[in-house]
Amino acid sequence: MVGKRGGRSAAIRAAAAGCTLLMAVAVTGCGGDDKPAAKHRPVAMTGRSGAALPVPHGRGSKVPDDFNGDGAPDLVLDDLVHDGLGDDAGIGVVYGRKGHGLVPGARQLLRPAKYAAPTGGETPAAFDSEASCDLDKDGFTDLVVSTDPPFDGQGQPPVPLQILFGGPGGLTHQGVKLVVPAQARFGNDWPDQPVCGDFDGDGSVDLTVHASGGRLSFLRGPFTRKGAPRAAGKPLAAPGNVPVGPAFDIDSDGYDDLLVRRTSAGSSPSRIVLGGPQGPARSGAALPSGLGLAVGRFAKGSGADTALLTASGVTPSRPGARALKATGKAITAGDFDGDGVAELVVSGGAVTLLGTGGGAAVTVTPSATGTTQVLRTADFDGDGRADLAVRTYRGESADTVAVYTGVKSGKLVAAKPQVTFSTAEFTS
Repeated sequence: MVGKRGGRSAAIRAAAAGCTLLMAVAVTGCGGDDKPAAKHRPVAMTGRSGAALPVPHGRGSKVPDDFNGDGAPDLVLDDLVHDGLGDDAGIGVVYGRKGHGLVPGARQLLRPAKYAAPTGGETPAAFDSEASCDLDKDGFTDLVVSTDPPFDGQGQPPVPLQILFGGPGGLTHQGVKLVVPAQARFGNDWPDQPVCGDFDGDGSVDLTVHASGGRLSFLRGPFTRKGAPRAAGKPLAAPGNVPVGPAFDIDSDGYDDLLVRRTSAGSSPSRIVLGGPQGPARSGAALPSGLGLAVGRFAKGSGADTALLTASGVTPSRPGARALKATGKAITAGDFDGDGVAELVVSGGAVTLLGTGGGAAVTVTPSATGTTQVLRTADFDGDGRADLAVRTYRGESADTVAVYTGVKSGKLVAAKPQVTFSTAEFTS
């Protein structure tokens, strides 16, 4: 159908969206006092925040997901609760403040009518975040989004990915279409599923994109402001069709690696693909079918490790590691107590934090009722400990996002959220 993408592509996009919650590099850092400072008092803003605050201006940083370059991570939100904003309200961004954490009032709504590049005069109806990284190497994180450009079903479809470049004021410019050179394409699948990483070890961020028939388009960074990579060769062979981010250097050789799932099925087998001078071109360890995979440092002195979530529990790949009992549908990792070893977060019904070295499991119980989803683990407040951002849905009309700060004690995260808000606040 003209103007809409095929069912196969939509299914893969949905699977990969879930995978962003399944795998995360551990956040590590130093310890600190587990007593929240006064500036960390909960701030409720649902329906009462009034006008949005200005986005803080930065000068550039190396902090992940820092779109305005002020040294504090920001949070991206899709599937916003909204009323009267059309089929796709757009993408929400909540900006952080260094040494404080997320500031819900400093928010931005990226609507396709304003921020998406049109195709043939037609504005995309879909606008979804896919990946974030500093593609042009200017110290400001950029956002890669997927759209639905018109396509008549004949031959290769157009590239649906666009880049919103960050800057001192955040994401302020209209998106530009990602350029995938003809020699880097293969087959007639939609070129989607972008994964950021320095796969060739040259210090610049690259992109891998799904091609067709078990191949990846490898686009070497840095990228120009017109969306073009520095270089791109022939597609690389891959052990599957669904590359999954974020990237990680699992063998500590200075090249980022990534996970490639065989198919879009939720329990599909997968394999690690190792980076190198030619990009992600070498097949690594095969992984059995599972519900999700987390990557992190799960023991002191060790490199990156994996933990596979199955219906029967969690199995770390580190030799000698014991299996952990846990029930859920998704898994990620974060160093919540700042000891240099990551904990696991298993979600699906409940949100449970597990230490890979033993100890009692910690359950996070949001005060809001509904279905809870883990959004992200990141050190939002800059204290060296990961924080946990979760979202609780109450039907299609209401939700609550809550951020729980990491603490040094065995509790791992604070009992009460440092900040709460609703995506219903993104109205303009």
